[in-house]
Amino acid sequence: MNDRELKNLLYEQVAHMTKAIGSPKRLELLELLCQSEKTVEQLAEQAQISVKLASAHLKPLKLARLVATRRDGKYMYYRLADESVAHIWVSLRSLAEERLLELQMGLRSLAQRPDALQPVDRRAVLDKAKRGEVVVLDVRPEAEYAAGHLPFARSIPLDELYKRLTELPKSKPVVAYCRGPFCVMAGKAVALLRRRGFRAMRLEDGVAEWRFHALPIEHS
Repeated sequence: MNDRELKNLLYEQVAHMTKAIGSPKRLELLELLCQSEKTVEQLAEQAQISVKLASAHLKPLKLARLVATRRDGKYMYYRLADESVAHIWVSLRSLAEERLLELQMGLRSLAQRPDALQPVDRRAVLDKAKRGEVVVLDVRPEAEYAAGHLPFARSIPLDELYKRLTELPKSKPVVAYCRGPFCVMAGKAVALLRRRGFRAMRLEDGVAEWRFHALPIEHS
């Protein structure tokens, strides 16, 4: 094999990786797996696609060694191969936010909805949470919270929030977060909290973004 053929082979292997993630739905599946290990059925439900289609999208991700699997009885569980895969997702999304006007417009539209507020700074949240000045609220499903969550965060899934409002003090601001900038659960939580008289803000970051910026993550 000459030098040219070798270089072609090397670039081809890198291109194989980009082809594996070259689908909007596969990117969404990666974002979901940034939260926690999930079954094919859970991924299909959360991505709002069929189990058959979810399996089809997971196949190239597994072949590219971006995700790994384990079997537990009749269920197949998927997880990210390692933390670097989550970094790929955050880096790619951040680059797209910087370069693509359509994405910038979409994010601005999301931020201007009545159920969302101006995002707050991650380091300021960490400092205030450490001092007990704010309540950090994780509105993702409990399994995702257990797999990894922001320091000092308490878990109240969005579908339980209305019934559990009494667990939150009105004397402190509440900072809600979910799966990252594209996730709408935190915005919905903010809207509900504000209607009930809480001072609430939305944190744009999720666990993947927090890890990407080398900030601590807790587990339970």
